[in-house]
Amino acid sequence: MTTRPNAAFTALLAAALFGATTPIAKALLGTLAPFMVAGLFYLGSGIGLAIVLVVRQTLSATRVERGDIRIPRNETPWLLGAIAAGGVAGPALLMLGLAATPAATSSLLLNLEGVFTAVIAWVVFRENVDLQVFLGMVAIVAGGAVLSWQPGAGGMTSGALLVAGACFCWAIDNNLTRKVSTNDALVIACLKGLVAGTVNLGIACMLGARLPDASHMLMAMLTGFAGYGVSLVLFVVALRNLGTARTGAYFSVAPVFGVALSLLLWPESPSMLFWCAAALMTLGVWLHLRERHEHAHTHEPLAHTHRHRHDEHHRHEHDFEWDGVEPHVHEHRHLPITHTHAHFPDIHHRHRH
Repeated sequence: MTTRPNAAFTALLAAALFGATTPIAKALLGTLAPFMVAGLFYLGSGIGLAIVLVVRQTLSATRVERGDIRIPRNETPWLLGAIAAGGVAGPALLMLGLAATPAATSSLLLNLEGVFTAVIAWVVFRENVDLQVFLGMVAIVAGGAVLSWQPGAGGMTSGALLVAGACFCWAIDNNLTRKVSTNDALVIACLKGLVAGTVNLGIACMLGARLPDASHMLMAMLTGFAGYGVSLVLFVVALRNLGTARTGAYFSVAPVFGVALSLLLWPESPSMLFWCAAALMTLGVWLHLRERHEHAHTHEPLAHTHRHRHDEHHRHEHDFEWDGVEPHVHEHRHLPITHTHAHFPDIHHRHRH
């Protein structure tokens, strides 16, 4: 089983990569239209991950090493829904909202993604939450609000509602992506990038934007590969091991990494609000890390495919010649088992309480 510190580090690294794209996007937006930046970011993500996939499949000697890159037919609707919500509707609503909303208000409203993600996970998908995790989420979201707060920011205008709508779309995306998180994270992130990139570039061209010169295009696509592509792969892995609400909470610290990089690129003394936000988010992460959820629970029969080791949840035989190398990837079946141990809402512990 993946330990919480390792899974938390994966989620925080995803947040760091994504947060770092904000100051770079700010620099690019001086010369490029918003939809063009979004399109190039996503397309760079999709193309970059596609290259990684081809290299991996070419160098892997066996089927078990390569893994299955196909998405099961019964899970395809979840993935399509995630792409439509997070890769198409979300960016479109955000760009429309930014055009009519003060920057300070937009930054503040973007913290709603973590709230919406947790609420949908807890209410709709019945993901477990205890008081400590809830307080951790409150601390992280409060830190994001403090970080983006500016006195005199506008109220809930139509533009602000559009930004809030974008956050809701991304929250839906996060929860739907969790439904397919047992599949190859590279494939999931690659498909999202290719579809979202094509759609956003199409919108940009329809609005009259033109492709930038080669240097700006390369910078945008490389930034997208790291900040949207690699970040999303890590995010999917974290969803697999932590559940949606907890992964969303860790990912909500992304603005701190963005501000930190901004301070390095455009040096100035950090404000008191930055340190207050960092303290609140650190408190929230600490509350999540020290969570211990343990009770007797029953695993129902389950068949799926993901990278695994032969731990207490993976005691199965192989229908192929196996060289003993772990971890490895193949379809496997879980038999019913009842036991007690500390756990969190990973792909093997999605039970009712």
